[in-house]
Amino acid sequence: MKETILQSVENKVQAYVGNSRAHLKEADLDLIDRKKELAHSRNAEIVKCRAEGQVISKNKVDDQTYLNYLVHYQFLLNQNERLYLEEVCEERRAIFQGNELINDEEIQKQEEESFHETLERDGSESEDTRGFKYNRLEAVRYAEQWWNSYNPKYKKFEVDCTNYVSQCLHAGGAPMTGYPNRSKGWWMRSNNWSFSWSVAHALRWHLSGAKSGLRGREVSSPEELMLGDIICYDFEGDGRFNHNTIVVAKDENNMPLVNAHTTNSRMRYWEYTDSTAYTPNIKYKFFTIVDDD
Repeated sequence: MKETILQSVENKVQAYVGNSRAHLKEADLDLIDRKKELAHSRNAEIVKCRAEGQVISKNKVDDQTYLNYLVHYQFLLNQNERLYLEEVCEERRAIFQGNELINDEEIQKQEEESFHETLERDGSESEDTRGFKYNRLEAVRYAEQWWNSYNPKYKKFEVDCTNYVSQCLHAGGAPMTGYPNRSKGWWMRSNNWSFSWSVAHALRWHLSGAKSGLRGREVSSPEELMLGDIICYDFEGDGRFNHNTIVVAKDENNMPLVNAHTTNSRMRYWEYTDSTAYTPNIKYKFFTIVDDD
């Protein structure tokens, strides 16, 4: 079974860098084609791809075996003679009937908690926000350090994208506010946290509505973003945002490259059209972080 998984990973690697399409399912081919098309639209090319697969759990139920495994992809892209490395880690589940592989797909995760649609804006603050200056380089440094691991000083969530982005923002000097009201401000303390710290939709509304401490100014295009800024994603286009990323670099076209958690990603192109969560109805919000200078 492990050998079957590793061969499947190798088949995908060959498909990313060449025209080999044998033994791949339609869903995998669609994702590969979208990633190639995304690179082409940016005048870029995937010149090399490598991947490592690791089985992390195995369970048998009746005559079916469930293997959870992790794949770490590395894509070397050439854009106008500039090379950069994009990395993505997928957690996948393969299902075998006997020794036959009958299903293999990325594990989709759901946020563990909801929040009040109307967040409170006023009240006491847990830290002094006067003179807040956002250190973008420190936020990016933290994003690079922890893109594929988890800082033990913070709680880890199954859907960790907003928790990770919040940690990056705090590393950049953004002050926590609103403790201990979970519907107010933006904070994490001990084993408690605000909705805006950990829930994608809540952070999106906090950034646009906060009047002090961590706050954002919405801009109309990704080109306007700077390092350390935030992109919010509504994959279904239904008005509820379900993913956040942090800008860590710009490509040759001045477009953002982002880091993220849940599907851990580094230097990924901001559009996410190569994601299994992508739909044609996707909507984005672009926030540049505002400080007191």
